[in-house]
Amino acid sequence: MDDPRPITVLIADDHPLIRAGLAALIGAEPALQLVGEAGDGVAAVEHYLRLRPDVMLVDLNMPGGGGVEAIRKIRALVPDARMVILTTYDGDEDVRRGLLAGASAYLLKQSGLDEVVQCVRQVAANRRYLAPGLAEKLAGRVDANRLSRRELEILAHLSAGMSNKMIARTENIGVGTVKYHVNNILSKLNVSCRTEAACVAARRGLIHAY
Repeated sequence: MDDPRPITVLIADDHPLIRAGLAALIGAEPALQLVGEAGDGVAAVEHYLRLRPDVMLVDLNMPGGGGVEAIRKIRALVPDARMVILTTYDGDEDVRRGLLAGASAYLLKQSGLDEVVQCVRQVAANRRYLAPGLAEKLAGRVDANRLSRRELEILAHLSAGMSNKMIARTENIGVGTVKYHVNNILSKLNVSCRTEAACVAARRGLIHAY
């Protein structure tokens, strides 16, 4: 027989309007019960440990360490914690980081009411959930071509429009070393120029991945 107790939910998002919308959504669903809200990563951890909800909906990009850091901290203290990343970011690197941190699901904020409820139900039942299309992105990801931390740093500077000389001064390395890294980046991203690399980096969520 199904458990008649509602699924308790904690919301962690730094945008008041998003929190209000999610609270209204949860309030309209008899199977769900909102137990608290947090506006940053630090509060998310504190509220989770105090309230112990069945499921936490957490934004990826928040002040106070962000969603990924909050998930890591919570999972370190509560290994069976069940958390759903609910965000606007759909880059494959964002998805990978969230799931590796310990999230049970990854959902986009443009998802409909039915999908959010379905996701929360699945996670509460200790199952995983990925928004349609995200699984395909993960499957298409080639880990052999992952950028190193240094290459991600160079890519961030490159995406900001910095020249090789500017990057070299900022990172305190030689221009030749910068060129070497840029060539590796172009090769790994399968692009032919810096502009294309910046576009791919933004689309895949690589710039804020390190």
